[in-house]
Amino acid sequence: MIELYTAPTPNGHKASCTLEALALDYKTHFVNIGEGEQKAADYLAINPNGRIPAIVDRGNDDFAVFESGAIMIYLAEMTGKLMPTDAKGRSKVIQWLMFQMGGVGPMMGQANVFHRYFPEKIQPAIDRYQNESRRLFEVLDGRLAENAWLADDYSIADIANWCWVRTHKWSGVSVDGLDNLQRWMSVMKDQPGMAKGVDVPFSLGNLLEDDEGGEEFRQNARKMLQK
Repeated sequence: MIELYTAPTPNGHKASCTLEALALDYKTHFVNIGEGEQKAADYLAINPNGRIPAIVDRGNDDFAVFESGAIMIYLAEMTGKLMPTDAKGRSKVIQWLMFQMGGVGPMMGQANVFHRYFPEKIQPAIDRYQNESRRLFEVLDGRLAENAWLADDYSIADIANWCWVRTHKWSGVSVDGLDNLQRWMSVMKDQPGMAKGVDVPFSLGNLLEDDEGGEEFRQNARKMLQK
């Protein structure tokens, strides 16, 4: 049994989508980051960084893993799925996973901060992070022009990048003209476990169409930034 501690964010979905894709048995614990539960002492004992997601593997001496990418690698290697075992194949997956963790996630996250959450509109900052997110999308599009998947085959690298790229409208980043990326996005949403994984711990619906839900999400995000 895997205990998953998470909230409905792209990084949280990286863990839940991986668990679903691997058909692993897990129990979900919602961490209310708007109320600061990620800073509670019992949670910090699992994740000293005070962020989500984190897991505890009850079948492996209650082993705790934090950082979404590390969780994905742990689960893939534990099951022998979604990660090649040969050195070159494994490296390709990790390269594209690191691309998401070091680029796509941070840049889209900052685009969200300045485009959605800050009360002041600082246009140079908005432009900076939206433009860099678009550039990274173009890198993905170029890779996907060469291959159906980011590595040689479908892997955790695809799941990690998709969990962020799928939220591009919230970040205000266009995918127009990126035909290969759009094709991959469409294929990804139909992969086993993806639809269920993005509803963990619960569905946020379409925040762009739900004015009340979108505003509540913005206010909670703003509160966290202020803290």
